[in-house]
Amino acid sequence: MKKKTRRSFIKSSLGALLSLAGTSIGGKYYAEQVEPRWLEVNSFTIAHKLIPKGFNSTKIVQFSDTHLGFQFQLEDLKSIILKINRLQPDIIFFTGDLMDAPHEYTRSGEIIPILRELKAPLGKFCVYGNHDHGGNGTDLYKSIMEKSGFTLLKNESKEIKLLNKERICISGIDEPMLGRPNVRRALAGTRDTYQIMLSHAPDLADDIFNYEVHLQLSGHSHGGQVQIPFYGTLVTPPFAEKYPEGFYTINNQKLYVNRGLGTTRLPYRFLSRPEITIFELQSV
Repeated sequence: MKKKTRRSFIKSSLGALLSLAGTSIGGKYYAEQVEPRWLEVNSFTIAHKLIPKGFNSTKIVQFSDTHLGFQFQLEDLKSIILKINRLQPDIIFFTGDLMDAPHEYTRSGEIIPILRELKAPLGKFCVYGNHDHGGNGTDLYKSIMEKSGFTLLKNESKEIKLLNKERICISGIDEPMLGRPNVRRALAGTRDTYQIMLSHAPDLADDIFNYEVHLQLSGHSHGGQVQIPFYGTLVTPPFAEKYPEGFYTINNQKLYVNRGLGTTRLPYRFLSRPEITIFELQSV
């Protein structure tokens, strides 16, 4: 895979800005003020023979890429937490990029009581995004998420086990731009069970699916943030260029790429609405 540098990504982003500048004032208003706040909730059923019967109808909610401090603010996060809790999830996943610039964000202490309100009886899990590592944010993100009741998975796995001893496995890997992902270490000791992998970067699927992983959940791409009709995504970040949004099947394994909630680089969304995703497990 050709690696895109930070400089070339920013250059592409500026190209997107110039493209947007050529649109009408109404189009700019829509992309900046309307679509970034027009939440879409997508629901899917995930069926697999390795999903135990005790996990039938287990509801997973994924949210991602809030980028607090750029366009998405704490008041928006509070609203999202209320919406997620109304969905009554059993499991919650956050797939990275909590703050846009951790070293510049002055309200980080206010995040914990908000995220703590999320309710999920079978657990809340998260992984690092590149912005979580950026600006010396690695330890800050870890502290916030763990104090908020999340299990942070960095090249490791955890079992979710029911009282009848049926189980599924949740793994998470570090992100590749500023971190050190290690799929083999993340999956060490996991066998003969339904395996969900959290990876901020979707394009790592080409490596992850060389292992016994059944479902990968990712974010990072924002669905490109700006899409052009009949063309597709205008700009995608490194490690989200091949798989920018939605479902993919790779070697009979499933990848889902969530478009996230916030924005970065540019305060626009066009044909790429912010998203919360619901997955309902089903044994077959």
